[in-house]
Amino acid sequence: MQEGVELEERDFFADPLSEHELRDLIGNRPASQFFSWNSPSFKKLGVRREDLDDDRLIRLMLDEPRLIRRPLVRVGGEVFVGTDKQAMARALG
Repeated sequence: MQEGVELEERDFFADPLSEHELRDLIGNRPASQFFSWNSPSFKKLGVRREDLDDDRLIRLMLDEPRLIRRPLVRVGGEVFVGTDKQAMARALG
């Protein structure tokens, strides 16, 4: 952890995100960037990726938090998805 950086952890399974919170994290980016396409939970659905619009992806993530790509890290107003350590390091200075 960077000195002076406060980390707030949240267990999506014990404390699920609301639709408002998830949409706020996604902002104006495609929901597909936040979706865990490689999750076994997605594969069990048996749906085609091309058949899912942003609203459906958000609904699926709300219904099954395993479908949210993790970690989600918010630094200031910027949200990082997955393990892009270089981008997070730049944001943390």
